[in-house]
Amino acid sequence: MLSLPRAAELFGATSGLNSRSATILRELVEHYLETGDPVGSRTLSHRLPLGLSPATIRNVMADLTDAGLLFSPHTSAGRLPTEKGLRLFVDGLLQFGHLSEEEQESISSTLEARGRSLEDTLTEASSLLSGLSQAASLVIAPKGDGAIKHIEFVALGGNRALVVLVGADGQVENRVIETPVGMPPSTLTEAANYLNARLTGRTLGELRTRVNDEMAAAQTQLDQLATEVVASGLATWNDEGRSGTLIIRGQANLLTDITEIERLSSIQNLFERLEKQDAMLRLLELAENSDGVRIFIGSESGLFGASGMSMVVAPARNDANRIVGAIGVIGPTRINYGRIIPVIDYTARVIGQMLG
Repeated sequence: MLSLPRAAELFGATSGLNSRSATILRELVEHYLETGDPVGSRTLSHRLPLGLSPATIRNVMADLTDAGLLFSPHTSAGRLPTEKGLRLFVDGLLQFGHLSEEEQESISSTLEARGRSLEDTLTEASSLLSGLSQAASLVIAPKGDGAIKHIEFVALGGNRALVVLVGADGQVENRVIETPVGMPPSTLTEAANYLNARLTGRTLGELRTRVNDEMAAAQTQLDQLATEVVASGLATWNDEGRSGTLIIRGQANLLTDITEIERLSSIQNLFERLEKQDAMLRLLELAENSDGVRIFIGSESGLFGASGMSMVVAPARNDANRIVGAIGVIGPTRINYGRIIPVIDYTARVIGQMLG
């Protein structure tokens, strides 16, 4: 890890700031992330190892304000970083933490999928991220398009049956369907045997195409009741029904310490947007265009226009480097980036292995 003066020197060479200005900006942002309070020159003079006087620091802060990197919330108050200043900080001055082996083991064991459904595991991942970040967490898994291993119909009584779909990757999905009145139990077995005989590594879409072709050509050799069960079982997994999974946890973390009506309104709009399908697709697109963790400050993501908010998102990729989901957190701009980024990075890799 680079020392503070050396990191500031290297960053200054690429940002246009000199080493002293970069060091003061970094210290001010770190103090803001810790406290959320405006930072004054006297506070910085005690924190900085440069031996600079408060007057000198005030002059540098004035230059940083003129450059659009700092602003003063009140006439006589200290300074806060603007979104532009935060962007410069996370791009070049932020020092990331590291997860210990114990922390990695804790995350991996928490997400252990044995004995749990995929949705339960993703929910656990979302709750884990929310707890670690004290922000709202997002876990996204796109619709499954892999091969199907097995299909089962289980009678529930009352003219209902449970359709169990097992993917070649071990993922299990369940749906409840209505069954024909007076249907004997053997019909469910007949329908399952018919579908399983035609799987042979096919995806759900490929299986549906073959069954539809056989039904159109009257080649199924199924009776009327079994044909209805097969059709209902496949129809319950249409493209819309398997559009993907978006799990959000920790929304209440965004509502703590809310004092401005506009801020509350923007957060409510954010929640409404996240419930829509296009938000999930946009999140997946943002993750897919990234090789690792990405940080979006304010409206940079295009997903929402809430100022004072940041989103950190990472893709979950399988061994073939194909995206199988995404995870992230949304919180105030003063979230602990150095802590959250390695947590998201490692959790995304664990989920990628699980879903891959």
